[in-house]
Amino acid sequence: VQLVESGGGLVQTGGSLTLSCAVSGFDSDDYAVGWFRQAPGKEYEGVACIRFTDGNTFYANSEKGRFTISTDNAGNSVHLEMNSLKPEDTGSYVCHASIGSQVVGDQFRPLSAISYKFWGQGTQVAVSS
Repeated sequence: VQLVESGGGLVQTGGSLTLSCAVSGFDSDDYAVGWFRQAPGKEYEGVACIRFTDGNTFYANSEKGRFTISTDNAGNSVHLEMNSLKPEDTGSYVCHASIGSQVVGDQFRPLSAISYKFWGQGTQVAVSS
């Protein structure tokens, strides 16, 4: 399984940025892709998730209304559109993948890194004040 992030960069407060995660190397209808953020001095946190099994999306409370997770029709790329960016959005953004029936199980936590077995190298986002 390969996940390759792109789209990071420097943006001013209030600006927008769209990240992309190219997903490949597996064949399953049951999978989920989540975006996580490692901000300086803060804990690793889940930002958004899309579950391809049923199309459901999940967002951290602080990102609801500002971030949108989506995918292309083939499911090969997952995008994270980020609007109204704040300096506290600065960090390394990493996409994770969870593959298999566990993504629809009661134990699946879409915004918890422990639910995922695969991840990419990340892309850096810096929001200037």
